[in-house]
Amino acid sequence: MLRINVVTLFPEVFETALAVSILGRAAEQQLVGYRVVQLRSYTHDRHKTVDDYPYGGGAGMVLKPEPFFEAVEDLRAGPPIVLLSARGRPFTHRDAVRFVVGTELTLLCGHYKDVDQRVADGLGAEELSVGDFVLSGGEPAALCVLDAVVRLLPGALGDHESAATDSHYDGLLSPPSYTRPPSYRGMDVPAVLLSGNHEQIAGWRAAQAERLTRERRPDLWEKARRADA
Repeated sequence: MLRINVVTLFPEVFETALAVSILGRAAEQQLVGYRVVQLRSYTHDRHKTVDDYPYGGGAGMVLKPEPFFEAVEDLRAGPPIVLLSARGRPFTHRDAVRFVVGTELTLLCGHYKDVDQRVADGLGAEELSVGDFVLSGGEPAALCVLDAVVRLLPGALGDHESAATDSHYDGLLSPPSYTRPPSYRGMDVPAVLLSGNHEQIAGWRAAQAERLTRERRPDLWEKARRADA
């Protein structure tokens, strides 16, 4: 069973998300276990202070190192440890695959202006980002990482093909999907998908995946071309 630890100032953000849909079913099936801890529980003053002014001046507050270190030590968490950070390397499908084959994953959620750099350095944490934008805290980013990992657990989805045909699984974007009705407000489902010819359908989907990747993510298309060369 994969164990996922989350260290956060807002445990309530995770309560509903971890109890429903794929994340909840995976826990019910004992494919994954969640431990969400309150960062303030690892403070030692009556105000439960977790932040302070940055050395060198500047706007905003910085989360202190001590609570993070004590939380990780109390969890007895080993690697990988991930600090969600806008300064981090982009989180990718390959990271999700790497995490899902392990036995434990620890996610550290920052807040305020920043997290003391000694948290990443001293705990050997990977700094990962979910996009080129800034969030108010690490909680939404942690949920993205957590969801991307858990859905890859064997048995978490109804069948393996559900994940194997998703975008990024093979380096490309997925083709468009259609369902009933076959015609809606003048928009028709492509005839090939109604043909019953599985070979032609597979060819159409492959062509659409390539087209969309070239148009929308030329970076991924170029990487896929280099891999095939």
